[in-house]
Amino acid sequence: MDYIGLDELLLAALREDVGTGDITTISCIPAENRSEGAFLAKESGVICGLEIAKRVFALVDSSIVFRAQVKDGDRVEKGQYFATVEGPSRSVLTGERVALNFMQRLSGTATATAKAVAEVKGTGARIVDTRKSTPGLRVLEKYAVRVGGGHNHRFNLSDGVLIKDNHISAAGGIAQAVKAARGAVPHVMKIEVETETLEQVQQALDAGADIIMLDNMTNELMSQAVKLINGRAITEASGNMGEKNLAEVAATGVDVISIGALTHSVKALDISLKFS
Repeated sequence: MDYIGLDELLLAALREDVGTGDITTISCIPAENRSEGAFLAKESGVICGLEIAKRVFALVDSSIVFRAQVKDGDRVEKGQYFATVEGPSRSVLTGERVALNFMQRLSGTATATAKAVAEVKGTGARIVDTRKSTPGLRVLEKYAVRVGGGHNHRFNLSDGVLIKDNHISAAGGIAQAVKAARGAVPHVMKIEVETETLEQVQQALDAGADIIMLDNMTNELMSQAVKLINGRAITEASGNMGEKNLAEVAATGVDVISIGALTHSVKALDISLKFS
């Protein structure tokens, strides 16, 4: 993946992990030793972060050779070896944990996303992430969502107008907030409004919202809201969607299902590096 700040991020992670030096490796392993290892999937899932792992090792030691037998987005099965690394033993051991941390976390997000996408297949609903990401890792985590077959919501606050409950309160109401936003942003920028009741949905429609978020509504209420909106705005289901039956949510007719859990509380995929 192309990301201009990637090396800076990876170097910060290495500095955090290595500190002033890998004492265990330096004290136990002769400098001339070389090792070869293979990455093992200890559970089934969707792999993500191979190029990031490769770059981690390259930043530790440019002589390390990392080879992958799969690509990001491929599914691996439990017990499958999917990549190898070879080079000076000290260097490989020093980069091992950082490479694994990134790959495990991103593979976990890709796997969870793929599962969510599969649950709504054929319904027309789109699975998207949120801004509830790990500070500093948003670009990578949103990349993992795309690898898993999902789509991205806003990357940051400048990407679009999303008027939530606190904005509505501070602005004096939905109509006031939408009117003010419409007058301040470019005509090409969509305006989304968070709603919790049918009354608020109607207010958002009357105000001319482009996207209406149906937040923490029951499936029955979402179905009513979708009928009320009747295609006049994009509908987004939100609120603890990671705990819901996504097929049932999609059956309400919503266009988008946003899931914060894809990035804020994902379970890492269990991967290890085994020396031969």
